[in-house]
This record gives sequence, C-alpha cells and structure tokens, in this order.
Amino acid sequence: MTIGWYFNNTYSKLSETFKENIKPVPVTNPDLVILNKTLASELDLDFSKINKEELSKIFSGNLLPPGSNSIAQAYAGHQFGHFTMLGDGRAVLIGEHTTRSNKKYDIQFKGSGKTAFSRNGDGRAALGPMLREYIISEAMHALRIPSTRSLAVAKTGENIQREKLLQGAILTRIASSHIRVGTFQYIAARQKEDELMTLLDYTIDRHYPEIKDSNNKPLDLINLLIERQCNLVVNWMRVGFIHGVMNTDNMAISGETIDYGPCAFMDTYDPKTVFSSIDQTGRYAYCNQPVITKWNLARFAECLIPLINKDQEKAIKIATESINSFEKIYEEKWMNMMRDKLGLFGLDDKDKFLILDLLTWMHEKKADYTNTFCHLMNIDLKKVELYNDKDFINWKKRWEDRLLKNNGTLEKSIELMRNNNPLFIPRNHKVEEALEAAEQNDLKPFNKILEVLEKPYDKQEEKEDYQYPSISDEKYQTFCGT
Repeated sequence: MTIGWYFNNTYSKLSETFKENIKPVPVTNPDLVILNKTLASELDLDFSKINKEELSKIFSGNLLPPGSNSIAQAYAGHQFGHFTMLGDGRAVLIGEHTTRSNKKYDIQFKGSGKTAFSRNGDGRAALGPMLREYIISEAMHALRIPSTRSLAVAKTGENIQREKLLQGAILTRIASSHIRVGTFQYIAARQKEDELMTLLDYTIDRHYPEIKDSNNKPLDLINLLIERQCNLVVNWMRVGFIHGVMNTDNMAISGETIDYGPCAFMDTYDPKTVFSSIDQTGRYAYCNQPVITKWNLARFAECLIPLINKDQEKAIKIATESINSFEKIYEEKWMNMMRDKLGLFGLDDKDKFLILDLLTWMHEKKADYTNTFCHLMNIDLKKVELYNDKDFINWKKRWEDRLLKNNGTLEKSIELMRNNNPLFIPRNHKVEEALEAAEQNDLKPFNKILEVLEKPYDKQEEKEDYQYPSISDEKYQTFCGT
C-alpha cells in the first residue's frame, strides 16, 4: 500500500549556501501521539493501512519516505531587535510534497536533532510545546487565518534536559514553504548579488508567479508582502491572537503564521497584553504587532536594495516609499475588519469613534474580548453584569442606530458578525489542562479541545466551559519551549 508521497525537492537543489544536507537524528523508542487524518487527506496522503509502529518510525524521522531529501535551512534573524545568523537548529525539512491538485507543501520535522545551526542547543523539542503548536496551528486554520499546519506529533522515547527533565517529541509541520524574511537577511549579509537574485526568483516562482515578468520584481515582491502581512496581522487582531515572538525569522514570505512558541489568545481586553516570559519590554505586545510587522518588512526591503535599482540612493527612496504605505493599508484593513466584527455595512465618518469607544470601554472595564462580541450577537452566555453598565448601554444604542444605515438589516448584520467573531478560541487554561493531561498519557482533554476548536464559529451544545476565561487571578505566562 502506497501512502501517496510525491516529493519534488526544489529548495534542496539550490546551492550549499542555502542549506545543510542532513538527516534527522534517529530516536530510541518512537511512539506516535497524534496523526491529523483530516490534513493527511487534504495532502492526498493515506496512512490508514500503516500500523502504529511504522507510523511512529515515519513521524520520528527514523524511517524517511521514498523521494524525500532532508536538509536544514540557513537563515538569519533580528531576535528582539538584535541581528543573529541562525538556521534550522532543531528542524529538518524532509522535502516538498506535491498534491494531486499541484499544490506544494514543505514537510518539516521540528525537534529532529542537531544540525550545523544548532549552536549550543541539543536540537530536540519537548512534548508539551509540540502538542501546543498542534493545538494552536490547527485552531488558527479553523479560524480561517493563514497558518502552518500540524500533521503529527511523535514521542521520541528520550528525555531532554531543560529546567527539568521533559519528554522529547517531534512535530511534523506543514507549510507552503519555510522561506522567511530571515532567509533573505542571511543571503543579503553575504553580499553576493547572484545568490540574492537566485532566492528572489525562487520565492517569486514558488509564491508569487504573477510578478514573474514584472519590470521591478523586488519592489513588487515588497508590495505584495506588505499586503499579505497586513491581512495576516489584521486577522490576528480580529481574534485577539498574540504571536509573542515576531522576530524576522518568524515572518514567512508566504504570509502564513509560523512558529507557535510563546503565543496565546487574549481574554481580558488590554492592548498591552504580553504572555511571553522573555518579552520584558512588551516589544511583541498585542498593540505592537502592526508596528513590528512594519519594522520586519523594512528589514526585508533593506535586503533587496541592490536589486531594486543600481543607484543605491534611488533604491532606498523607492523602498522607503513602499514601506511607508504600510500604515494607510493597515488602518484601512483594520477598520474594515472591525466593521465586520460589529456587523456594519458601508462607511460612516463616525465609525472610527464608535469602534474606539467600544475598545476603550472594554479596556477600562476589563471585559473579555471574544465574549463582548458574542454578547452583541445575542449568543447565550452567562448573564454578565458588566453589560448592564450604563456607558455600555449608551454605546450600544449608538451602535444599533448605525446598524440601520446603508440599507442594512439586523439579520444581515448578525450574519456578518457570526462570520468574523469566533465563539471559541483556545482558552489558555484549557490549553494548559490538555497539555498537562497529555504529558501523563491522558489524551482525552487534548482531543476534546481539538474537537471544540475545529468549529470556532458554531454554537456547540454542552461546550460552554470552553467559552470562558479562567477564574484564576494568576498571570498567565508562556515560554519559548526550546
């Protein structure tokens, strides 16, 4: 029985500059924890006739699929603003699988052992963070936000040393590619124009073939990436997602969300929310995500200066004009997203005040971000006294008056809101419960949260406890999970 792998490994055919040829380091006792059968089907892969022992070998890297060609990719990155030469220090790209509809996907093992880029790391990953990435990346996909996906998690049978001993695990990550802003930074730092041109042409061929014949491909790529990243971050803001580590090596050129280390979803609305234990200054706080996106895009544009125009001064001026268009594009997309969240059709000069007044009230009153919009959609939640506040009632009257403009109806507005406001997000305490149980070999809470998060916009009977934040006052923190 063939699984259906069809590898066409174009990235590994690039010169040695771009990667290291390396195989995953074998593990002692692989054990498959979870396989994403829905995603496997979307990839035209059939694992139904493969026994668990064989699957465990496949998803631990002990048995590589025929046609695969494993590499660790080279890249650089501004990590919390500081430039570093990096690379896949604990991940191996085993190849690019092509589906029957001719879509190409990277298949990557995360936690697969040391590479040339590991520096002082052991190249391994812990079970908890790998299962966390599985939950959050699949939740993001269900929320209709571009994201890498998770195909499987396998335990390695080996313990890894962090602050304490943890179970080792490997995640199989699926992405339309793993080319990052940091990939361009790595090549640009070498100051070899032919290598930069190779990467530019490869990226356009893979992700943006519509600009293949453009007169100024690097400039068009910058503009397309501005558009994609604006769309992505506006979507993060829509659902209260905080990435937590928006380094340039974690910005994918495809426009997908990549790397789910210290990420989390905001409960109480506070623009300055930070969950990451290492983000002491709030650089990657919820409200800073658009600002950092522009900063990362500026670093990307810097890489392409030699290709934009032979006259460096002119090239910098052209690139700067493009990057400075970010605010206007972002604000327009953010406003339209917030209109959708509030069920508003058409434009009104007072919309911005209506939106900002609601957010200000939510911040002052410590309202739950997701559930406030559920309340406005008349979703039956617990009767929360907060929504009887007179300022909120006055705001609601203004909102209801606005709904009647532009030939809107309440039904149409509610339908628009239901398409843009999830009822279920990965509530942080529920994620932690699932991970803690999974580490004790109890997968029931893990499977339950996955089931709930598959349909985030639908009412789900007897799942109400997944709609509320934790009642604990303890500050929630996330960690990089390295």
